[in-house]
Amino acid sequence: MKIYALIVASLFALSVGSAYAMHCPADMKKIDEAMATNPAISAEQKTEVMKYRQEGEALHKEGKHAESVAALAKALAILKIQ
Repeated sequence: MKIYALIVASLFALSVGSAYAMHCPADMKKIDEAMATNPAISAEQKTEVMKYRQEGEALHKEGKHAESVAALAKALAILKIQ
């Protein structure tokens, strides 16, 4: 029974990780598209957005998808994108 619970927990963790992994590129694309339109935000905010965007991509490449999604969410919030 313990082995069964361990297997189920492992599969759940893998599926959650995969969902985050797929979320990161979609968020990066949203940020890139928004920045290409020269959004009406300050230069300081643009710098912040790009910092969070780069941080999110680096974390994604490291396999830290939850952290990547969190960093990208900060950039999306500045851009007022959901």
